[in-house]
Amino acid sequence: MALRTAVAYLLSTIVFLAVSPNLAAAKEPLSVEMDQAKVIELEKPAGTVIVGNPAIVDVQVLSSNRLVLTGKSSGITNVVILGEDGEAFVDEQVSVQTFEDNTVRVYRQASRSTYACTPKCVPTVTVGDDMNSFGAVVQQQTQRQNIVEQAAKGN
Repeated sequence: MALRTAVAYLLSTIVFLAVSPNLAAAKEPLSVEMDQAKVIELEKPAGTVIVGNPAIVDVQVLSSNRLVLTGKSSGITNVVILGEDGEAFVDEQVSVQTFEDNTVRVYRQASRSTYACTPKCVPTVTVGDDMNSFGAVVQQQTQRQNIVEQAAKGN
């Protein structure tokens, strides 16, 4: 019985050691928050930038060594950067999540509404909010933006 336990322990240790380097090598995806931008400095000039799913993250090239990633919707995609020689030198997963700093979520049974509190709380739109709340906030924000644009035109 002791021999079986020792063999089982030895086998589990060997398996753990064989798998551990792969676990250590697994990198966390680059995190960008929705509706937020992150500046990325590159080690060498980029020739081509490829985005797996542009609906999740947008990339703006500021210079050959500087990019801006903007989170557009929640999800995970990847960004591949080819050097001027055409060889990939970056292939990173990018995770986009909702920006939750200074926000409060109010739950009424199964309905959720989100408020941005900086410091006064006002309704804001967040994917996953109740459709009535979401629609009302979008409509108010659109009307307000139209008023601002009309005022800027002098009408």
